[in-house]
Amino acid sequence: MNKMRIAVVGAGNMGSWLVESLCLDYEVGIYDADRNKLKYFFNSRKFLYLEELFEFDPDILINAVSLENTVKVFEELIPHLPKNVILADLTSVKNGLADFYKKAGKRFVSTHPMFGPTFANVKDLSEESAIIIEESDEEGKEFFRKFYSSLKLKIHDFSFEQHDKTIAYSLSVPFSSTLVFASCMKEQVAPGTTFRKHLEIAKGLLSEDDYLLSEILLNPQSLEQIEKTSESLANLVKLIKARDTKALHTYLGEIRANFGLENSEEGKK
Repeated sequence: MNKMRIAVVGAGNMGSWLVESLCLDYEVGIYDADRNKLKYFFNSRKFLYLEELFEFDPDILINAVSLENTVKVFEELIPHLPKNVILADLTSVKNGLADFYKKAGKRFVSTHPMFGPTFANVKDLSEESAIIIEESDEEGKEFFRKFYSSLKLKIHDFSFEQHDKTIAYSLSVPFSSTLVFASCMKEQVAPGTTFRKHLEIAKGLLSEDDYLLSEILLNPQSLEQIEKTSESLANLVKLIKARDTKALHTYLGEIRANFGLENSEEGKK
């Protein structure tokens, strides 16, 4: 039985990780406009020209370029791809993709690995997650479900709309908070455990590709969530300036309630 043929377009961090993860079980080929990025791939075909990709006749074409170029690349490739090919994207924001796929009239599968290969421990992804978009083609969903399960990833099924709302909440808030923390850093030794943990998170976040970070932060759903962070910070600054201990304790109690935690003052009674 012939192996499924998978073409990956874009040899960035995510595209490279995909090729390395899939090449032993499938027939995989990789294309990137920058040929220098293709030097170190093994067990996979390296397409120097798009014509080679088309001749490969892929069953699935995974578009792993940046969000801003995703639709553009699809539009360039679709006229030359086999009729029954499944288009796949891995974008961290799905805004506009549902309409694109509907107009394209092609089978598709849209997913989002909820980690960056440069930050996550790719040798053990059991604590990481991936999202599969519900509106996707059944065969495409089954392929990625099998692939993600082999990596022990936690799999979540969301609609296009649910995905972007969830990402705005789960990523834009911690991303923006971490960036604010990192922007205040100085070259100094701070031995505190809490500081060290925050510093590790900040370094991991800043090791990610700028396009990935901007995709998350420019998600149309993100601004509302980030504004809430800004309002909360402004309120905290106000309480500190007023040196209002009672109001600060109330503020801390409200935050603990968000996590279902007992107020420290109540716990002492």
